[in-house]
Amino acid sequence: MRRAALAVGCVLMLALAGCRTVPEEPARGPGVSPYLRALALPSVGPTPLDWNRLPGRVVMVSFFATWCFPCLAELPTLEALQKEHGPQGFQVVLVGLDIDGVKVLEPFAEHYALNFPVLVSDENMQKGRSAFGLIPSLPATFLLDKEGQVAGAWQGMAGHSDVSRAVEKLLRR
Repeated sequence: MRRAALAVGCVLMLALAGCRTVPEEPARGPGVSPYLRALALPSVGPTPLDWNRLPGRVVMVSFFATWCFPCLAELPTLEALQKEHGPQGFQVVLVGLDIDGVKVLEPFAEHYALNFPVLVSDENMQKGRSAFGLIPSLPATFLLDKEGQVAGAWQGMAGHSDVSRAVEKLLRR
């Protein structure tokens, strides 16, 4: 009886642990972008972050919070950009800055089932101690070129066509 209870407990713990994906440690060295390394954060939801696919891709990092209405209003644009440009080497990454972290972001990511990864920020990122610095307002978005360097950044919502043109320009480089 005790073994059965222990087995059930282990199965439950493994099932719950599977809800979050902890990224592989990104490569270190002089050629690895500090912006890409800063994204070594746990992901939640149906689309995990695949570190092997980031180098050489154009990456859009969007900082948001679940309580931020403009952030939520921007989600359809981000999904459309991922769908349009993903096959050409583009990746959207959403980074949640909610103070309650996984507790809030996990159900959010499961509910919206976005076609790009949702990452949970850590204390260092929330305090501005990452390559991205302090994020003073939301949404805040950084567009990284294929080398992982910042090619553009803005606060607030941006129009789909303007962002799409910027992504296309970086993809052609």
